[in-house]
Amino acid sequence: MAGRFGILDEEKVFKDPVHRYIHVRDELIWELIGTREFQRLRRVRQLGTTYLTFHGAEHTRFNHSLGVYEIMRRMIENMEKKEPLWDPEERLVCLSAALLHDIGHGPFSHSFEKVFHTDHEEWTREIILGDTEVNRVLSGMGADFPKKVADVIAKTYTNKLVVSLISSQIDADRMDYLLRDAFYTGVSYGQFDMERILRVMRPTEDQAVFKISGMHAVEDYIMSRYQMYWQVYFHPVTRSAEVILSKILHRAKELYEKGYEFQDKPKHFSSLFAGKMTLEDYLKLDESVILYYFQEWQEEKDPILQDLCCRFMDRRLFKYIECDPSVQMEIWPELNQLFTKIGLEPNYYLVIDSSSDLPYDFYRPGEEEERLPIHLLKPNGDLRELSRESDIVEAISGKKRTDHKLYFPKDLLEDKSKFAEEKQRILELLMAQEG
Repeated sequence: MAGRFGILDEEKVFKDPVHRYIHVRDELIWELIGTREFQRLRRVRQLGTTYLTFHGAEHTRFNHSLGVYEIMRRMIENMEKKEPLWDPEERLVCLSAALLHDIGHGPFSHSFEKVFHTDHEEWTREIILGDTEVNRVLSGMGADFPKKVADVIAKTYTNKLVVSLISSQIDADRMDYLLRDAFYTGVSYGQFDMERILRVMRPTEDQAVFKISGMHAVEDYIMSRYQMYWQVYFHPVTRSAEVILSKILHRAKELYEKGYEFQDKPKHFSSLFAGKMTLEDYLKLDESVILYYFQEWQEEKDPILQDLCCRFMDRRLFKYIECDPSVQMEIWPELNQLFTKIGLEPNYYLVIDSSSDLPYDFYRPGEEEERLPIHLLKPNGDLRELSRESDIVEAISGKKRTDHKLYFPKDLLEDKSKFAEEKQRILELLMAQEG
């Protein structure tokens, strides 16, 4: 591929606890890593509030993005050695997309997105295509190169094989975050034999497939993903922290819209609250900025914002009970009335949170979030969908698991200095639901 970048005079390496070393040989990749937009990812945690549950989970989107790049580099290296179907002209597009796939993530990622209705993939494309250092570096490979990279991340790129390597049911992104998140949280659930998976991976016109001799490694990967979601990503304590974080941002936005005079005006949020956030404004937001305001808002006059910020910063999280939303609605009016009576705003202190996951699915054309299945390559060249060969995967295929929990400040309800009868009634209602 033509462009002003070539191969570095000397290979650069990053020492990495998951992959041992991350190798950079291309000037393009080295230049992208040095951009201000990519360096910002050092200040955005990979797992949001999970560090409040698993204290080792302090790793960042920067770590993860380098890891996805390294897995992609190794995928391509394997395919270049063995497969005529692989087009070497796609190499730098793949490596750039792998490195930049998460560059649009905001602070506390998914919680932030839910409150402000932003989309990190849209911001990723804006960073790649906008007036940024990243765009200027990518443009050194040709005027159309940034769009190619953005199209891969948007899943609209013409070469579907390239898209599948970074976005499918088994891809470089998922493989790195499972291994990396397991390492930093200290759990064993996310471990699987990545070396074996890479060795048995073969390209086809539309996606990567896997030799049937490696089926057990793929099974292990699917089960690792299933366990990580329910033991780490959807951990109820992490979700409690996310609930409080979301409510802090909701409260700050509500106060701003009402003209509340903050003691420390949240200038970093002004354009966001007003719905006029520019790319430059967005790039100034990271978790150090968010935590600065949370620290300051502990001194605010508004009791709700003050309390929620103190809870988050001091890790005094909400307690939870298992919750069936259909049953819960029967007691919801009384709970809301009681919470209001004792001075707790239900919108901020009584929250149902739901999590759901579909660990593996076969092809369902036309449905939302349509998924391509994982195919196994038989010795005679035929392809076989994974769940038709694996009893383990068949048992969880297409089965969406959903979990509901109700979060509330139990410490305030156990303080009987005021409204003792009402608080006791609330606890009785909640504990009855828990069974």
